[in-house]
Formats: sequence, structure tokens, C-alpha cells
Amino acid sequence: MIITYKLETEMELVARHVKVLKAVMEHQPVGIIKLSHMLNMPEHKIRYSLRLLEQEGLIEASPGGAKITEKTKTAIGEIRDFLTKMEEKCREVESLIDSINL
Repeated sequence: MIITYKLETEMELVARHVKVLKAVMEHQPVGIIKLSHMLNMPEHKIRYSLRLLEQEGLIEASPGGAKITEKTKTAIGEIRDFLTKMEEKCREVESLIDSINL
């Protein structure tokens, strides 16, 4: 359904970025190929997630591979807050749907 598809795909993307970030945190420094094998994801998807995480300042490149930055811990809290807000929005929409009389 078009009205829900975009949200679903965006949340899948957020989940992928968080998985990559978690793997970097646990195995740093770590490269694209190793992440690809560990997470069973294609290298191009890993590369995209790493690029986005680097642009956000959550990871940085090093000679041995990606590693987290000092900003990472704060960002994880911000992501958690965002998800809490999204849960609230989902409950609001669910209430609206429940109020529809068919």
C-alpha cells in the first residue's frame, strides 16, 4: 500500500544503519568486506550505510577500517528518542483507524 510503503522502507533503512553501527562498535576497526560477511549484507549496502554514518559524524575512517566517534553514544540516545516519538505517532494513527466506522 503506497501510504505505508515509504514509512516501512525508511524504517528498514534505519534498522540497517543501526545494525551496521552496532557491528562497527563491537568489531572496530572494521572494513566493508568483513561487515558484509558478518551481517550477511551486500557490500554496496554496507558502503552506503557507512557513508551515511560518517556524514552524520557517528563513525570515522581509519587505516584498519571504520570506528566510532565520541558522538556515537549521544546519537544512539537520539535515535532511541526518535523511535519513541514514532511509536507515539503509530499509536495515534492506530487510534484514528479504530475510530473509523465502516
